[in-house]
Amino acid sequence: MPVQAAGCVLWRRSPADGGLELCLVHRPKYDDWSHPKGKLKRDEDPLAAALREVHEETGYRATPGTRLPTVDYEANGRPKQVRYWAAEAVSGAFAPNDEVDRLLWLPPPAARDRLTQPRDRTLVDALLHVLHLA
Repeated sequence: MPVQAAGCVLWRRSPADGGLELCLVHRPKYDDWSHPKGKLKRDEDPLAAALREVHEETGYRATPGTRLPTVDYEANGRPKQVRYWAAEAVSGAFAPNDEVDRLLWLPPPAARDRLTQPRDRTLVDALLHVLHLA
């Protein structure tokens, strides 16, 4: 049974120029840049978990949108399945926490380049597709 997790490709319109920006989080434990995500609690709905993880890791509340591709991979020798949604940041502010020490809002090409795992880059393309920007 794979470890079940959920997350969001969190986006907003830039306060400066209205362009699309994606939120990436840096986790010092893994020294990586990724989309906000985390494990489901017992009997937790995956979408509820995705929005909870976004809020815990980024400080932002989000409005969920289209379901994005599920990502399957191995973590610590165990299969892991992460379900993702597009989500628009609507309110909040980042404060460093136990899991995430840095957060960046980047245009899609820069976000794609900054992501540590190639599997996370496909989610950028999926988001652009559902927002009709690809």
